[in-house]
Amino acid sequence: MTESTYRIQGATGDWEVVIGLEVHAQVTSNSKLFSGSATAFGAEPNSQVSLVDAAMPGMLPVPNRECIRQAVRTGMAINAQINKWSRFDRKNYFYADLPQGYQISQLYHPLVGEGSIEIVLDDKDPEGSTKTIGIERIHVEQDAGKLMHDQHPTMSYVDLNRSGVALMEIVSRPDMRSPAEAGAYVAKLRTILRYVGSCDGNMDQGSMRCDVNVSVRRPGEPFGTRTETKNVNSVRFVMQTIEHEANRQVDVLESGGKIVQETRLFDPTSGTTRSMRSKEDAHDYRYFPDPDLLPLELDDAFLEDCRNSLPELPDAKRHRYESDLGLSAYNAGVLTADVETARWFELLLAETAKAAGKQPADVAKQAANWLISELFGALNKLGTSLEESPVAPEKGGELLALIAKGTISGSAAKQVLEIMLETGDDAGVIVEREGLKQESDTGAIEAEVDKVLAANADKVEQYKAGKEALFGFFVGQTMKAMKGKGNPQVVNEILKAKLG
Repeated sequence: MTESTYRIQGATGDWEVVIGLEVHAQVTSNSKLFSGSATAFGAEPNSQVSLVDAAMPGMLPVPNRECIRQAVRTGMAINAQINKWSRFDRKNYFYADLPQGYQISQLYHPLVGEGSIEIVLDDKDPEGSTKTIGIERIHVEQDAGKLMHDQHPTMSYVDLNRSGVALMEIVSRPDMRSPAEAGAYVAKLRTILRYVGSCDGNMDQGSMRCDVNVSVRRPGEPFGTRTETKNVNSVRFVMQTIEHEANRQVDVLESGGKIVQETRLFDPTSGTTRSMRSKEDAHDYRYFPDPDLLPLELDDAFLEDCRNSLPELPDAKRHRYESDLGLSAYNAGVLTADVETARWFELLLAETAKAAGKQPADVAKQAANWLISELFGALNKLGTSLEESPVAPEKGGELLALIAKGTISGSAAKQVLEIMLETGDDAGVIVEREGLKQESDTGAIEAEVDKVLAANADKVEQYKAGKEALFGFFVGQTMKAMKGKGNPQVVNEILKAKLG
């Protein structure tokens, strides 16, 4: 485990930051937690609201099996305790976007108990910079609706489309000690959720958002008073929230003030937080078991089905890429950081091996380097994501096979990729049309080598006398004579043989 050395240097000495996160992740499901209403993002206001969601009298909630299943699978993915017996509670408070006057949640008996997530703090050293962040619990609850204050000069409108949407609240322990650790935790959690398929992780759409708990203390002292900044919706904003809030708290304490336990909001424009309400004035939520819902009791067959449905998870995939495919720790980390990238790479690898007539392990390094360096770079210039790439994995595999078989050189492959991105044409078609095929005929190359050596007899003598740096000169002259189309490997082999 790596210990954080992050400190805030105040006027009176160093301060340590203590961070805990509550992540609200919208469960991937076609319907809500207790009703059959749809959950599509961007629908017309109040177009996805059933009588249950609107809290019409006499309407009874019915748990959505798929939502429970996804929460259990998420718990298993973080090696958490799955509680076979759990219960729903009513959290009572009044707000205009909460039609029932209470939220159905879990407090005392959550579905998922303690687990953990391993984060990597340095991509170049994934084994030596890990830290384990504890998870206290995952409980399932329904979301509230949404108030819109900008639709009318004197009134607020209510959109209940989100009312009743299933959320997993994933509560960490206060184990993080820097903005970087918190950012790595949110990114890793998002990766796991997307691999499992239990949440799409689209933070910009509100399907994953964080409540950020921050306090400061002198190193080694007990925890200080914390504040909670609500609904932060990007990894960068989580880190900015912590940076600003920790520095604000240090300034307050060093000027003789006290930290008030309160709820705050983050302003992305200014990068600052502001007070929303004091926790000291918080409601007594009067939790009690929901009388309309029986406790959840999970049997072994259901749990076994959940476990068997889990995919290969990011850490296991990263280790496999390193051990079985021989990839560097950095490349393996980049390729497994997002589930779509990993899927794309595996398709590319399969297509390359098939087209080149080789085993996947034989072309894995080439495929990884090409994807990370060449394709990512080209797509970045175009402002396009991998999912929207004009070059599909099958087309990329054809191009890489041409390199692996020596049909084209690495430099020619860059030209081919540019044309593929512009036209969508196949690599083989472009190579033939543009005359980019590499010359591998040993007879033709040997003839050119003989000409180069004959024209530079003095340099041949110098080389044989010990000036080995001239070898690159001979390679360059041969490639120039062949207009860059000579196979570099064959050129090198023939030159070595001729020069002794």
